[in-house]
Amino acid sequence: MPKSLVTSLFVAALALTGPAFAAGVKVAVVAPEEGAFASLGRQISAGAAFQAGDRGSQVIPINENCDPAGGEALTKALLASGAEAAIGFLCTESLEAALPALAEAGIPAITVSVRSDILMEDALKKEWPFYRLAPSGKAEAAAITDAIVANWKGRPLALIDDGTIHSRELVESVRNGLAEIGITPVFTDTYRPSQEQQVSLVRRLAKSGATHVFTGGDRNDTAVIARDAKAENVPITLFGGDTLNAADLDVPLENGVLAMTIPDPARSSEAAAVAKAMRAAKIEPEGYVLPAFAAVSLLEQAKDQAAKDGSSLADALTKGPYPTVLGPIGFNSAHELAQTPYRLMRWQDGRFVDAAATGSTE
Repeated sequence: MPKSLVTSLFVAALALTGPAFAAGVKVAVVAPEEGAFASLGRQISAGAAFQAGDRGSQVIPINENCDPAGGEALTKALLASGAEAAIGFLCTESLEAALPALAEAGIPAITVSVRSDILMEDALKKEWPFYRLAPSGKAEAAAITDAIVANWKGRPLALIDDGTIHSRELVESVRNGLAEIGITPVFTDTYRPSQEQQVSLVRRLAKSGATHVFTGGDRNDTAVIARDAKAENVPITLFGGDTLNAADLDVPLENGVLAMTIPDPARSSEAAAVAKAMRAAKIEPEGYVLPAFAAVSLLEQAKDQAAKDGSSLADALTKGPYPTVLGPIGFNSAHELAQTPYRLMRWQDGRFVDAAATGSTE
């Protein structure tokens, strides 16, 4: 497809969501160029660079090796780049190394990946201009708790985890959130992960009387539990976290399993025209492609706002929401997304669909 047509599709998308950008921005794109995360780095780079030149923006690639030993080199490269802002940052180590120097230089940083609550707490204490398009670690548990209260209140509830740190902490956060409003599960358990079958767990669930089960486990273990419950004729509704949004391994996920996860932005109406233009340019809008694209457009709009009111670029980021391919994005006082990106989704015929839209939340 000719570049002019790709550009026209992009401009059409912007017309649906907000005013055209008046000013470009010089952006450092921090992403791995080699190693285990190189494919994810390419997604970030592709999304950030797509049509940036046509909007007057400049993208400066900075290699991220996700190694604490490379922090000094990364920081020097960022400061030498002359960038007005930095995006990307797959790894916590990179942010920990670079944020103090970026803050001193007044350069805001936006991560598309890092969810560390501790890092954000440090950034707020030290007044670093750090923002993220990834949800916080606490946001997932809060969204799960809200969904259980809204849809399963009064149902016999079980909470199970697989003993890993992430699973245990997620389930404990949900348990504490429910306890604050007087909801107590009828059954709690820690199961052994990565087993070929979970029949004994299913039978314990049946004996407890639980009909609705939240699990902090991964996709494969959840698929095994769902399969064995079906085989044992144990009627339970399974609900998991964001880890369910992964590929099938040994056992396919059963239809009807619920997950609190982030919908694929490429399927949204906000991103439709841009996704089409990307595919025409041989770029698949997967993974971090659209979040990186959104980060650049967010900075462009914030720069326009800063020019209007004389504020800094970092301060202007808090004056949203701004329209993007991910939907309207604004940040709260904690520099987190003002609106959670999590949605209650239901696995149906090979993909997650909006559970509320299908009327299937139980």
